[in-house]
Amino acid sequence: MTSTDPHSSGPAPVGVSPDMATLLDTGFGKLLGLRFVELGPDRVTATYEVRPELLQPFGIVHGGVHCAVVESLASTGAGLWFQDGHVVGVNNSTDFLRAARDGVLTGEATPIHRGRTQQLWLVTITDEQNRPIARGQVRLQNIADTGSIGR
Repeated sequence: MTSTDPHSSGPAPVGVSPDMATLLDTGFGKLLGLRFVELGPDRVTATYEVRPELLQPFGIVHGGVHCAVVESLASTGAGLWFQDGHVVGVNNSTDFLRAARDGVLTGEATPIHRGRTQQLWLVTITDEQNRPIARGQVRLQNIADTGSIGR
């Protein structure tokens, strides 16, 4: 388990390739504002701040944001564990437990099952008072033949 701030310009965390560290600071995760706190094949944690662009019209965090965070953290942990290719999410089931209007939310991903072909990860999202906001499971496919992805 390694602590890191993907927004720093320091070296990649121990056990995480420079390519992976760069990927964590790009794309959708960056748009969500994910700041990885712990990275490892057995646990991934990240925080994100509630911002106006993450809210639905009634002023609470959009459920799709929570789904995306659940998928992002599970995929990151699964990818760190499965180093023989890539992992892709094949199912995401996220439950919304409490509305969030402001503050910093924390997501924690841990594996439930890691097999030869698939993995199952549990992700919990809590607020600053450690109250549960959302909880999700992501099933991921381990893919060794990465040339076939998206074809």
